[in-house]
Amino acid sequence: MTSMMTIEQPSRKGELPLIERYINILGPLVMILLVCLVMVVVEPRFFGVTNVMIILQDAAIYMVLGMAMTIVISGRGIDLSIGAVAALAGVVMAMLIKDYGWGAYMAMLAAITIGIVCGLANGLVITKLNVPDLIATLAMDQVYRGIALVLAAGAVLARFPEPIPLLGRGRLFDVVPTAAIIGVITLAIGYVIYHYTHLGRYAVAIGGNREAAILTGININRHKIYHYMLMGGAAAFAGILLTGRLNAIQATAGHGFALHTIAAVVVGGTVLFGGRGTMVGTLVGVLLLSMVTNALVLLRFQFFWQLVASGLIIIVSIGFYSYLQRRRTDRAEE
Repeated sequence: MTSMMTIEQPSRKGELPLIERYINILGPLVMILLVCLVMVVVEPRFFGVTNVMIILQDAAIYMVLGMAMTIVISGRGIDLSIGAVAALAGVVMAMLIKDYGWGAYMAMLAAITIGIVCGLANGLVITKLNVPDLIATLAMDQVYRGIALVLAAGAVLARFPEPIPLLGRGRLFDVVPTAAIIGVITLAIGYVIYHYTHLGRYAVAIGGNREAAILTGININRHKIYHYMLMGGAAAFAGILLTGRLNAIQATAGHGFALHTIAAVVVGGTVLFGGRGTMVGTLVGVLLLSMVTNALVLLRFQFFWQLVASGLIIIVSIGFYSYLQRRRTDRAEE
C-alpha cells in the first residue's frame, strides 16, 4: 500500500504543467518585465546605474522584513505591528546613544532585543489569550507606537555614529548599497531557515494543516511564539536600517511597513492563508513593488497612485494564485 502511494504522488505532481509549478516566481518576473518594457520607452533613466541602486536601496528594508514575514504567513499568522516595532526600536537605540552615551553596537543590540521582546509579547497575546493574529498585532501596533511617542516626546533624533549610517546608506565600492547586500544576505539566511530547520518546516506544517501538525507532536503555540520573535527581531533591524538611511528617527516612522511587506510576500507567491511560501518569490515580490514605486516617482505620479498600483498588484496576484489553486484542486479530484 505504501509503495503504491509513493508511486502515485510523483505522477500526480508530474501532471502539473511546468509553468504552474513555478508560477509563484514566473508571475512577478513577468510583471517586472512589463514594467521594464514600459519604462524603456517612456523613461530610459529608469535603467541608469544610479536609479537601479536607488531601487535596491528602497527594497533592502523590505527584504529584511519579508524574510520573517514569509515564515509568519506560512504558519498562518500575520503581523501588522512591524512598523511600530521598527520605530520603537529605532527610538530606543537613538535615546541610548544620545541621552545615555551608549556605543552604537550596544545600542543596536538593545534595539534588536526590544524587537524580539515585542515579538514575544505578540506571540503570548495570540497563544495565551487566544486573540486572533490580525487583531492582536493591530492592537499591539497601537501599544508600541504609543510607547515610542511617549519616549520620543515628538522629537526627531538625528546624527548617529558609525556603523549606523554605513548600514543604512553606505555603498560598497561607492556603488552597491550596503543595505541591499544585507537584505540579500538576510533572505539567504531565511532560505536556509525555511527549508532546513524546524522553524521553517513546522511553519509550513502548521499553516498547511494545523490538526495534522498537532497529531505529529508539533507544539503549535511555542512555534508561533518563535515566529513572532523572529519577526520582531527583523522589524527592529529594519528600524536600524531606516535610522541609518535617514541618519534620523522619530516615533511616527515605519507607517506602511506592514502592508508593503505583506504585499511583497503575497505577490511573491506565499499563500496568505499559510502552508506554502518562498524566499526567492519574496525577493522577486519586493523588487517588483520597489520598481513600480520607483517608476511612478520617475513619471511624476502622486504618492497616492503608488498606493493604487500596489493595491491592484496585490489583488491581481491573489486572484491569479487562487484561480490556479482551484484548478489544481479540480485536477486532483478528477
